[in-house]
Amino acid sequence: MSLKPRSAKSDQIATHDPVWSQIRKEAEHILNNEPSLGSFVYATVLSHQRLEAAIIHRLAQRLDHSDADAGHIARTFASVIRDNTDLNAVFRSDLAAVYDRDPACERYIEPLLYFKGFHALATYRFAHELWKQGRKDFALYLQSQSSKLFSVDIHPAAKFGKGIMLDHATGIVIGETAVIGDNCSFLHGVTLGGSGKVTGQRHPKIGTNVLIGAGAKLLGSISVGDCSLVAAGSVVLEDVPACRTFAGVPAKDVGPANCPEPARTMEQGIISDTKSKK
Repeated sequence: MSLKPRSAKSDQIATHDPVWSQIRKEAEHILNNEPSLGSFVYATVLSHQRLEAAIIHRLAQRLDHSDADAGHIARTFASVIRDNTDLNAVFRSDLAAVYDRDPACERYIEPLLYFKGFHALATYRFAHELWKQGRKDFALYLQSQSSKLFSVDIHPAAKFGKGIMLDHATGIVIGETAVIGDNCSFLHGVTLGGSGKVTGQRHPKIGTNVLIGAGAKLLGSISVGDCSLVAAGSVVLEDVPACRTFAGVPAKDVGPANCPEPARTMEQGIISDTKSKK
């Protein structure tokens, strides 16, 4: 994982955790430049020894409610982390995805402190683990709170890979049986929904390195191949082959994906070819 050029390390905390070390440096920079945010930055970042603790604190503060207060949420999330240390790498991968792909993100600390797409995704990840543990009511409660606070509605039973970016995030809806591979990027208004009242496997299955543009709707038990692009505003009702671009209402194959890794480049231009469907 490469970092954008920054100043030399100011401490030895997390020597083998470059993302966390970088976030702490960025937090100290905020303290120097915006002292009015000092207590917020200290409580969220600098008072913690590990990235996981900072994420838990930030989410618990945002999700705090009289029905389930921040302390209870934080303790629950901490227990999830203890039971599933794989989340440590997943959170770093998600942060790196935002930093790498979002041109408006200049520091690792920005998704942690401010970006509701990252907050919604991290909340889903905790809810998903609780769902797998059989704590479905707590998981559904978190889904409800996340939907209200972040305008992102992800069913806790849905399955996400790592390295996910929800850019802007407002209006994203992901159904119960949806499956999303690694290193995918979704823009705002994306729906992975069902079709009618079909039960069982009824939501889309998304491959790796897929870019889904703003407002796109993918409906039913369809598959979207690796390294494909779904153009903004499209309504997809059929399978999308790997490395192709689908666009329109209803969406059709309009050409190859315009680069080998659409989700990383975030490039949304369309290239036509002779294989495109009319």
